[in-house]
Amino acid sequence: MPTSLRDYATRTVPRYTSYPTAPHFTEAVGAPDYAGWLARLDPRKAISFYLHVPFCRELCWYCGCNMKLAKRDAPIAQYAGTLMREASLVAGHLPGRMTISHLHWGGGTPTALVPDDLECAMEVIWAHFDRAENAEIAIESDPRTLKPEMIAQIGRLGFTRASFGVQEFDPRVQQAINRIQPPEMVRASVDGLRAAGVRAINFDLIYGLPHQTVEMVVETVRVSAGMRPDRLALFGYAHVPWMAKKQRLIDETALPGTEERMAQARAAAEALIAEGYVAIGLDHFALPDDPLAIAAAEGTLRRNFQGYTTDRAEALIGVGTTSIGRTPHGYVQNIGETGAWARAVEAGQLPVGRGVAFSGEDTLRGRVIEALMCQGHVDLDREGRAAGIEAGWWNSARDDLDSFANDGLLTRDGASVALTEAGRPLVRVVASALDAYLPRQAARHVVAV
Repeated sequence: MPTSLRDYATRTVPRYTSYPTAPHFTEAVGAPDYAGWLARLDPRKAISFYLHVPFCRELCWYCGCNMKLAKRDAPIAQYAGTLMREASLVAGHLPGRMTISHLHWGGGTPTALVPDDLECAMEVIWAHFDRAENAEIAIESDPRTLKPEMIAQIGRLGFTRASFGVQEFDPRVQQAINRIQPPEMVRASVDGLRAAGVRAINFDLIYGLPHQTVEMVVETVRVSAGMRPDRLALFGYAHVPWMAKKQRLIDETALPGTEERMAQARAAAEALIAEGYVAIGLDHFALPDDPLAIAAAEGTLRRNFQGYTTDRAEALIGVGTTSIGRTPHGYVQNIGETGAWARAVEAGQLPVGRGVAFSGEDTLRGRVIEALMCQGHVDLDREGRAAGIEAGWWNSARDDLDSFANDGLLTRDGASVALTEAGRPLVRVVASALDAYLPRQAARHVVAV
């Protein structure tokens, strides 16, 4: 009997922002491994840089991030100082002065820092690294707490892109997730940043929130599109209260069911396209002249822990608690507990908590999963040959791929696989068939839609 799209949508699968995925990182990889990987980077190649700030000024109940609520400046300032020391520490392990092509401040809420601390941190970065021509310098923010002086500082420091978590504009939903931000508040932040010289704006929208309806989602899209952000990401709310304890404040009885979630995702996507945005990958949308849309059209779109990106750097260096980095040799993730992370940095140690070294078919499988996630099609044997691996390496996934084809998720011509329109929202399910780790792990993931 064919599996229904609804059944596929309820499967719990990874988001595939990495491969191997984070549940397979272990303490077997530590600071000495990372130091060796950093030393082996090619100084002629540009890198990507990520700075993580785990603090927020306000608590959002839906959030699944590892964050800390901070009402005072002192702990954030102390953290910022340690963050700068870690950036300097990492730079000291590199084979030479390197160039940054993409820099991203994430969180938490990076604009929880005071403007002077943000300036000091950027000065440390540019003391150790060069800035590539046309580099993307991005920062995430919360319009509820973004102040005019921080907007002005972001402009002075040369940021090129800013991201906002809009989520949903309906007042009842905002009350249910403890994130009150009317459209006027968001528009003021957007207008302020554009006036300060930050021309590129990203919005995040979420479906599947408590009390949310299709009509609410479509109205949020309409209001958001009126502010003309360059990119929008459309995520399904991931209810994981066993991981994110603050989500226990969410009324589970008010959460939409699977059919409602699917309808909301579909309606939001259709509304965004009607507003002139181009659908990109699984859950991103961009104006046609945005670099992300151009990369998707040219087949150069990539995917990392920030989602879909134009970033083609081989190495992503992450600093701050829980931050994840990637080199051609493997992934590392920093210590998650702020105190332990800070003690390691103060002791002059790379604060690696865990990671995974690439082995066997890891890079090949990661490449084909990324191709499916970004382009929606891949020739499995051709990718295998490029990696020096014999044809048919994917035979263990053949039955699953045939089932997906029978159920209308993809077409398969030998080793060539292409998603159908019905299969695109379920690309994570298709990708999971090529995940050699998934069958033997017990990590809990979020539903596919």
